[in-house]
Amino acid sequence: MEKKFHITTFGCQMNEHDSETLAGMLLERGYVQAKERKDANIVIFNTCSIRENADKRFFGTLGQLKKKKLEQRENFTVCVCGCMMQQQHIIDTLKSKYPWVDVIFGTHNIHELPTLLDNLYNEKQKQLSVLEEGGEIVEGLPAERMFKHKAFVNIMYGCNNFCTYCIVPYTRGRERSRKPEDILREIKELAADGVKEVTLLGQNVNSYKGESETEPGTCDFTDLIYLIDKVEGIERIRFMTSHPKDLSDKLIKAFGECKKLCHYFHLPVQAGSSRVLKQMNRRYTREAYLELVKKLREVAPDIAISTDIIVGFPGETEEEFEETLSLCEEVRFDSAFTFLYSVRKGTPAAEYENQIPEEVKHERFNRLVEVINRISAEKNSQYVGKIEKVLVDGPSKTNSKTYGGRTETFKLVNFRGNPDMAGKIVNVRITSSNTFSLEGEVVTE
Repeated sequence: MEKKFHITTFGCQMNEHDSETLAGMLLERGYVQAKERKDANIVIFNTCSIRENADKRFFGTLGQLKKKKLEQRENFTVCVCGCMMQQQHIIDTLKSKYPWVDVIFGTHNIHELPTLLDNLYNEKQKQLSVLEEGGEIVEGLPAERMFKHKAFVNIMYGCNNFCTYCIVPYTRGRERSRKPEDILREIKELAADGVKEVTLLGQNVNSYKGESETEPGTCDFTDLIYLIDKVEGIERIRFMTSHPKDLSDKLIKAFGECKKLCHYFHLPVQAGSSRVLKQMNRRYTREAYLELVKKLREVAPDIAISTDIIVGFPGETEEEFEETLSLCEEVRFDSAFTFLYSVRKGTPAAEYENQIPEEVKHERFNRLVEVINRISAEKNSQYVGKIEKVLVDGPSKTNSKTYGGRTETFKLVNFRGNPDMAGKIVNVRITSSNTFSLEGEVVTE
């Protein structure tokens, strides 16, 4: 029987890139990728543990496969991996309520999937492989990229910050940085394969500290940016995600000196109250965050800034929430990922008193979204009439004549295009704006 796999990914860009690696390994071993889950006989769920809703979505989707698994038995394989698998209570739930799952593995050993599948088929026994901590970084794994012209590149793994609401340090482990030579080698290979834009990934990229094989001392994140800026063929450099406490003047200066570093910065603030930030263990104040934004805009006045905000952290008062609203008005974020505080078992904040009632969290959330969306629409309207360089991703899923791509400031632009434009940077005059995107027309003269 032909082995056809399908991967469903929950969560962040790190998970998306892990899924690209999983697909690359399986394709290299002769497996075939199915476009839809219903056409696959190997189904893989790559899970996220950041929010409670992600847990519920995963278990709900997994439950839909029970009937098919029990009907087809050995002819249908179900695998689950990712951050949720690094939590023992999740594994216990899978064993008790979903015993028909065939393979379970964690974030530290995604490279083992082909071997786990071989063992499953040869030994006819379920496979469980979850490492508590990540060991040596495995280099040279293949990846099946979503786009020919852009790629994710992991520069580090894990997190040492231990924000009180966050499960990531427990599921991704401690920080481990790749060697700069290995990163540059990968990026040069990507450039040779037609990649124009790389997005550097890490739970906290600006705490990157790579030990060089040849150069004395440590290569920090800004040093790495300058090295990548020299790679021929790469035209755009992005990165996700940063922690404000580690944002240095050295990195801010790079936005004025590195030609390929896109003027877009995702800088999670999480809350506008210094007291709440302290309870979150964020290790910066409201005033320090605002000073960073000021410095960024002094070096790059056109820089677009996005953020993450949590609503309803335990003990947050109405006045403290209003401090978040006022910070949004002061910074004027281009966009924001907004979240209701979600209790994560095993984190300090889960044990905090004064958990905020759900109805209060939802009411505040709605007010925040109104402010964010209004400012986003106002910021986008300032692009009308300008000519922007857009890296074209390809046609819309609903209209083959409408193409989409991103500006250097990460604005989504839709316009009438043709297949020859995919993967190229084209000039687009912005004709109108929406809350979440821009409309334009290609400038041909």
